Amino acid sequence: MMKVSNGRTIRRLGWRSMKAAKTRNLIAILAIALTTVLFTSLFTIAMSINDGFQQSNFRQVGGFSHGGFKYLTEEQFNELKDDPRIDQWGVRRFLGMPTEVPFNKSHVEVSWCDANDAHWMYCDPIEGRLPEEGTDEAATDTAVLELLGIEPEIGAKFTLTFDVDGRTTTQTFTLSGWWERDEAIVASHVLIPESRVDAVLDETGVTPPGSNGMIGTWNLDVMLKSGSRHIEQDLSQILADHGYQSETAGDDYIDTGVNWGYTGAQLSDNLDPIVVAAIAAMLLLIIFTGYLIIYNVFQISVTNDIRFYGLLKTIGTTPRQLGWIIRQQALTLSLAGIPLGLIAGWFIGGQITPAIVSQLEGIVPVTSVSPVIFIGAALFSLVTVLLSCRKPGRAAARVSPIEAVRYTEGGTIRRKTKKGRGGVSLLSMAWANLGRSRGKTAVTVTSLSLAVVLLTVTVNFANGFDMDKYVSNFTASDFIVADAGKFQNSVLDFTADMAVPQSVIDDISAQGGITGSGVIYGQTFGALEYVTEDWFRQNKERFYTPEQMDNLIRLTERNEEGLLADRIQLSGMSDFALDHLTVLDGDLSKLYEDGGQYVAAVYADDDYGSAELDSHWARLGDTVTVRYVEETAYVDPDTGIAYASPEDVPAGANWVAQPVKYRDVEYEVAALVTVPSAFSYRYYGADEFILNDQTFLRDSGTSDVMYYAFDTADEANDAMEEFLRDYTENVNPQFDYESKALYAAEFEGMRSMFQLCGGALSFIVGLVGVLNFFNAILTGIIARKREFAVLQSIGMTGRQLKAMLVYEGLFYALGAAVISLILTLALGPVAFTAVGSLFWFFTYRLTLTPFLIVVPVFALLGVLVPLAVYRSVSKSTIVERLREVD
Repeated sequence: MMKVSNGRTIRRLGWRSMKAAKTRNLIAILAIALTTVLFTSLFTIAMSINDGFQQSNFRQVGGFSHGGFKYLTEEQFNELKDDPRIDQWGVRRFLGMPTEVPFNKSHVEVSWCDANDAHWMYCDPIEGRLPEEGTDEAATDTAVLELLGIEPEIGAKFTLTFDVDGRTTTQTFTLSGWWERDEAIVASHVLIPESRVDAVLDETGVTPPGSNGMIGTWNLDVMLKSGSRHIEQDLSQILADHGYQSETAGDDYIDTGVNWGYTGAQLSDNLDPIVVAAIAAMLLLIIFTGYLIIYNVFQISVTNDIRFYGLLKTIGTTPRQLGWIIRQQALTLSLAGIPLGLIAGWFIGGQITPAIVSQLEGIVPVTSVSPVIFIGAALFSLVTVLLSCRKPGRAAARVSPIEAVRYTEGGTIRRKTKKGRGGVSLLSMAWANLGRSRGKTAVTVTSLSLAVVLLTVTVNFANGFDMDKYVSNFTASDFIVADAGKFQNSVLDFTADMAVPQSVIDDISAQGGITGSGVIYGQTFGALEYVTEDWFRQNKERFYTPEQMDNLIRLTERNEEGLLADRIQLSGMSDFALDHLTVLDGDLSKLYEDGGQYVAAVYADDDYGSAELDSHWARLGDTVTVRYVEETAYVDPDTGIAYASPEDVPAGANWVAQPVKYRDVEYEVAALVTVPSAFSYRYYGADEFILNDQTFLRDSGTSDVMYYAFDTADEANDAMEEFLRDYTENVNPQFDYESKALYAAEFEGMRSMFQLCGGALSFIVGLVGVLNFFNAILTGIIARKREFAVLQSIGMTGRQLKAMLVYEGLFYALGAAVISLILTLALGPVAFTAVGSLFWFFTYRLTLTPFLIVVPVFALLGVLVPLAVYRSVSKSTIVERLREVD
């Protein structure tokens, strides 16, 4: 067989064929542009929210370095900083924090860092500069200066009292530079020269790393050459290359930190099959939505040109060449449609993003201009176009010349028809018309039903966010009042000077509207329990190496039964607070009896409220012996030397706290419970028990209120919120409060964001469905103009013809309703079970309200669209339509 080079001819045929159908080309360009708008707007919204989310995350984290190595010695810092995997590095040495008024409600850190680290922590002075070595200079933000009552002027003197490893120091600095406070950033910084850090350490007698392992150490923050894709693996590999690891405590252990603000790092760290499947499903849904738009256009195009393709085959055009003609037309139309869609989509996405972001607390409003948006959207659109014209191309390639000449709209090649046995009605004719082009009918019904399913899923998803679950995780009562330090810094032990006095409670009670209230007494005294060695090891093994654990057990005091002394957390609760506990086993009513010798053992629970049954040793009916320690000696067991306090023990010496004066009190475990985090100590590490409030007062001899909690009548909520806001800011600033209203507002913002995102997606997909529906009706009527004229010429009235077309439209709407209802009922419970595993505050509640609202709208379209299209077509007379040649 001789090959003929006819590529130019084929291209010319395709080009001329396309030029001959200008109206259809315009429709195709608009379809491609709409698909590109869909992709671009979704990508713009996603990338913009991601960029804003990352920026907000960075501010919560306190910086945007990829990660870092914590609490290093100077030698370790010098060894790691020049690793070839590190692109840039910065260093910081933490010194201390002020905690007294006016800083009791603020997180302020005093430290030294280099210029890189300052920049990564958003500490770039807008006036002045960072402090110079060998001076008394310091740089800070406007929030710190405002709290100190200092005007932000270069050269201003300010004095700061802060804690350095438990030792208080007061230092005076000269302001060298300042920057505006960013409310989204958790911590404020006072940056001083490294020489001043060393001087303060010498002055206070603190030797790095101090008792907490942090003071004065070197913290190395890094930007990695490989970016943020796999931060954790890169940090681990850097350590391994230098003979260190970050898994278990030991001489070769170095702690690392990964900046969780980078969503790419989060995704790579959590890339399990479920996440991959979810991403793949979303991408397929987006592509399928675009496919529905374009496929219908090309299917109609091929249908209208089927005779032309059949005639081309008679003169030797191959199926492959016919497919190329269709692809050439698609690619040419894409050159016009895709750029239009990219511009319009980015603009639409940029307009929608701020509305979405406004619903999110603290998210930075950003309209992304990432090249990924335009490249990704263009590729997705192009792939969708090629997929969409593939099936119509195969249909054109398969047609024979004779079949093409006989082909009518909706016909399927080589399909045999069955003769009906019954009479013919308008309904049966409408149903038969839908069956003539099953592919087009399926696409139209699918696109309509997809919009209904998406909208129903979105509403069910947003309604499934359970505000009671969400709010109860943060606060148990309408209001909780405590020392500001209790809310601000959860690692601080509760102390007597943090107690809520009766005067504060009286001030609050005087406002009225309180329907119930109670107190939680906190532990401000020494107390011990005695546990088995197995439990002692299990409870502490994550904090110590085996060698360190063995030494700790050697140093720990034992009682007469050989049990080991261990820290214990006790709290006393009034009836109001006890009412908020969740009982796992036993009878909590015994704790309501004043003075009873009963306790409730507190078990930990996860985000979903499920108790962790291995988190406590105590079981129902067990006896707990609490040793109330009144006087303690600090003894080196190797030398027998006693010290007045732990600070007096020489560095490197072993020591143990030995109770000298104490009382042992026995209690029976009456119940196993979990405690709302709002009523807990908010820090962990010791077994916890709850006593009746009067029993606590009697046995501990203390009355320090850790929390005052209360509920108010609905009509009094706003007034109490306003009173507490003013009271804790202006009247008694040592204290602060939490309220359900604050968390409810945060919750509503998050739910609104999901509703807006889902609503936007549903609207776009719904628009696709309506356009496909309009296309199906329009092309069906136009292609059958001659057929309708024949029917009218043999007696069918215009009213009957319109009724038949309306029935067709209603069949489309009915089909979409049935399919969407089946999909919603069948897939909803499965999908939302998976959602519930991702969001602990999600509760599936089926609602069909969106379905019931949208389906009548589609039915109305099913009536109005056919009537409007027929009205346009019927302007031509029957004779004129009979003379038309397809």
